[in-house]
Amino acid sequence: MEQFRQIGEVVGSLRALMVFKNNIFNQRQCNLLVDMLTSGYETIAQQMKQNLRFEEKNTKWKIIEHPLREVLRVFKEGEAYIKQCLETKDWWAKAILLYQNADCVEFHIHNLLSTIPIVIEAIEMINKKKSIYSLKYQKDLKDPRIFQWIFGEQYLVSQDFCNRLESVWDEDRWFLLKKIKEKKSSDSLTSKREHRLAQILLKYLDASETTDDILLPSSTLVGSKDYQVRRRLGNGSQYKEIQWLGESFAIRHFFGDIEPLIPEISRELTLSHPNILHILCGFTDEERRECYLVMELMNRDLSSYIKEICGPRRRIPFSLPVAVDLMLQIARGMEYLHSKKIYHGELNPSNILIKARNVNTDGYLHAKVSGYGLSSSISNLTQKTQSGQPSYIWYAPEVLAEQEFVDNGNSKYTEKSDVYSFGMICFEVLTGKVPFEDAHLQGDKMSRNIRAGERPLFPFHSPKFITTLTKKCWHTDSSQRPSFSSICRILRYTKRFLAMNPEHSQPDAPMPPIDFGDLEAGIIRSFPCIGNSKLLSISQIPFQMFAYRVIEREKANSSQRDNSESGSDASTCGDENVMPVEDPITSPTERKSTSPSPSPEIMIRKLSLSKKSLEMKTSKQPGTPKGRSVRPPHTPSGRTMRMNSESQLMLMSPRTRRTSGHVSDSELP
Repeated sequence: MEQFRQIGEVVGSLRALMVFKNNIFNQRQCNLLVDMLTSGYETIAQQMKQNLRFEEKNTKWKIIEHPLREVLRVFKEGEAYIKQCLETKDWWAKAILLYQNADCVEFHIHNLLSTIPIVIEAIEMINKKKSIYSLKYQKDLKDPRIFQWIFGEQYLVSQDFCNRLESVWDEDRWFLLKKIKEKKSSDSLTSKREHRLAQILLKYLDASETTDDILLPSSTLVGSKDYQVRRRLGNGSQYKEIQWLGESFAIRHFFGDIEPLIPEISRELTLSHPNILHILCGFTDEERRECYLVMELMNRDLSSYIKEICGPRRRIPFSLPVAVDLMLQIARGMEYLHSKKIYHGELNPSNILIKARNVNTDGYLHAKVSGYGLSSSISNLTQKTQSGQPSYIWYAPEVLAEQEFVDNGNSKYTEKSDVYSFGMICFEVLTGKVPFEDAHLQGDKMSRNIRAGERPLFPFHSPKFITTLTKKCWHTDSSQRPSFSSICRILRYTKRFLAMNPEHSQPDAPMPPIDFGDLEAGIIRSFPCIGNSKLLSISQIPFQMFAYRVIEREKANSSQRDNSESGSDASTCGDENVMPVEDPITSPTERKSTSPSPSPEIMIRKLSLSKKSLEMKTSKQPGTPKGRSVRPPHTPSGRTMRMNSESQLMLMSPRTRRTSGHVSDSELP
């Protein structure tokens, strides 16, 4: 109850802050964020009113405590973001920082849409009317349009919200462009500096402007009165922290022939995602032999941060929920880059930059992927990363094999080689250890061992449902590695599992009843709209999590039927026996049917009665005569659905403890 009360306080604070919304640059994005946070609070309140009894708040409400805590963190971070947008800063500094910023939608609203389904499910599970809960997760809801039609308002993906999600970023850029043009035409630009800054933003905002002259004279930057170099960043000499326009930025200052790099600089200026480090603006001298690239300032890289916080008393750098959140952010940044056909090739902890979140959120960090694209073009390939670690430990076996025959080190990197590197980063995030740091072999011998299949060993206490995903990422066969889109879906559902079952965040926690990798395989087979390679809008996240729940329930029901038919007791079986032998995605009734699936339009008409029935049932207060009179008749199938609508805690089965001290590093089948 305390978390829900605090969420209400945040909503009240947001409404007060938006009184001054005219002072916000990205006003339309912030309006959407506040509207969705407010609607989320109202949805939670409505669900609690329909499903909970106040007198049970000290007993049955325990299950919603952790999901509400996750949502409260999202609300507080959204509030801090709105306050940051309202801060009094130099007008031009705010314009440069926000003209390409997508944090409002892709970070804060993304996190909201990822946590709201968890709270809704946790609240519904408390309701004793399990038939209503069971009716919700029907296998027929395979199309996101049907899901949106039935549950759009509840999960904050109504048609209105979806339309605004697709347009607000472009709208804010258009209004900023209009404002700058008005300043320029009204002669309100009083200095040469303002004229040049206006010229910068017009080039980046106006699609009709040519990109051949994307870099402005360096005198605009270094000649500014408030330009000041504060310190060097990292071990190299190219990166520096500067003070400019009253704000702190990071710049990359390098020398060379700039002309060939113009196309890459132009491309990176169009990139925008909260989990990648992108260029804000660029400058060069008259001879185009010196270049300054201005970027957002981060605190440090992930490698040095893990070294700093790990020690004799703290061997694991992050709690499991924080580690999974960090892994998800890195995966999302890589998913975005791959959607733009940009392959990293040098993905390692030194190229993951982090900073603290705006509010105190139990150690959660904001991560950004750096070192891709242009960075690799202007850097000399060396045998050491910035942290002094040998670079080959992050390379996929196929990259190491290619480098053995290529003298200049210009290997061909692919999506799957980046996934391998991501798996190695996950190992360091989860254990605090550099991969292979305990190995005796180094150099060419270690490279040969990696190509032969040697991998780091996880400590015994590492949660298997996370290490399994990591091992799939570093599979020797690149075709067996998942895509970053699949990794993101698995990690989102892992976050949902940890919120619903917080005891699984502890060492030696048992496995979930169903492997999340198997769920992902079922999702791709049963939901073609999810399995395509296109980067989907964040408005699809609630449907994806809903689809995961549908497949999970189907697999659990199939497993129970198989165990019942074989005469075994499912509650005494280990998790290795939970999965059915035959295809778990298709139910027995579907196997008998050979008719094609109906269209979404037919399904909408078919499910309209179910929706009305569901709304009528949930509108009744539990315990009233009316509420009891609309219960469906007791049938064996209805009983099975009610039995399986419990939380994953009810589905947990005991595991036998391993006798070895390490998880096997052999490849997954």
